[in-house]
Amino acid sequence: MSKKRYHILAWAIWFLSSLFMFYKYAIEVSPSVMTSHLMGEFNIDGAQLGNLAACYFYAYLLMQIPAGLLVDRFGPRRVTTIAIAICGLGTILFASSNILFLAQAGRFLSGLGAAFAALNCLKLTANWFPANRFAVMAGLMMTLGMLGAVGGQAPLSAFINALGWRDALFAIGVAGAIFSVVFWLVVRDHSKHHIHINLSPSGSSLWESCKAVFTSKQSWLLSIYSGLAFAPITAFGGLWGVPFISEAFELSKTQSANITSLLFIGFAIGAPLWGWFSDFIGNRKKIMYVGTALSAIAFSIILYVPISVWLLSATMLAFGFFLSTFLVCFTMIREINAPTVAATAIGFMNAFDALLGSLSDPLTGKFLDMGWQGKMVDGARVFSITTYKWALTTIPIYLVIAVGLLFFIKETHCKSSYPSTMP
Repeated sequence: MSKKRYHILAWAIWFLSSLFMFYKYAIEVSPSVMTSHLMGEFNIDGAQLGNLAACYFYAYLLMQIPAGLLVDRFGPRRVTTIAIAICGLGTILFASSNILFLAQAGRFLSGLGAAFAALNCLKLTANWFPANRFAVMAGLMMTLGMLGAVGGQAPLSAFINALGWRDALFAIGVAGAIFSVVFWLVVRDHSKHHIHINLSPSGSSLWESCKAVFTSKQSWLLSIYSGLAFAPITAFGGLWGVPFISEAFELSKTQSANITSLLFIGFAIGAPLWGWFSDFIGNRKKIMYVGTALSAIAFSIILYVPISVWLLSATMLAFGFFLSTFLVCFTMIREINAPTVAATAIGFMNAFDALLGSLSDPLTGKFLDMGWQGKMVDGARVFSITTYKWALTTIPIYLVIAVGLLFFIKETHCKSSYPSTMP
């Protein structure tokens, strides 16, 4: 394979892998623009809605370590092709469900498949690109992923208004099934020009792969930090942000979805920039310190300070931009672990993202139910601004704790303990 063809194929593989991130995030945040539809359709309260949305994260959590092991052992191409198909079929089941249990099963299947998205892309990035470009490529991956989250806000809201929530989600599920075929036809696990230690271990046992990650204190600290810093994406951006903004600022669901989308747009802008900047200054923690702290301040302004819609939009954009600094920890966990357990380590970190997501959605819903004053519209509960502010206080608390954890995380200075060479 010529060098030119190698680079074209590498970028095509990266793009398709990142496109799975786009698809995954669109599905993940989709309940945020359907809260009233779902509460009315299934006759459920806030906690039950949170639990329905969190079924996605339950599966995501359960599959993170197995997903990492499967990708490390069998390669990302075959495993991820199946995962994309499962994600699409789960969305079809959710769209077709007439009872709550089937809707939960559909969300669970979607989360099961989506569990492979990030670690697949990061694994293939490690397989096809030089190590010194990993942070930037990971950031670009999240940019495409966050654009998917944007698509799951205002555009999906308009799609639902045109077709209804069932037909809109059914079409998205069918698109996933088609995408899985394209992924299989194009993607390859690695190139013969990729000269370094084999990333798909054949000699090591699954237990040894797990042990290498589980016994690393730094892997635990980085993963807990990641879960806390990522929680706002799931709890606010993925479910409760749109109804909160709609109620607090007296805006329509579509207008609220547009403003919530700015969280993901800010994240999409910041993700590759912070990865590049951390490489440029040779320091990861400084970026994470400043960004996580500023994101906590930005969200506190959104939640507690009476501001104009224009200032709300600007602050939401800044919130996402600074929050994206947490993504640098994915590069750090790769730098402190051997390439042979790259996907396992990333899966371990993703498990904490899913854990906080699976806890935050129903927990916030429970807090909302506790403050509910009995108001209903079209069979769906309507919560007061005060109740929203109280229930969403968990998010700045998460971010403050995340900043505190950074004191105990060791700086890698952008250097891997397991250097590799690329053509």
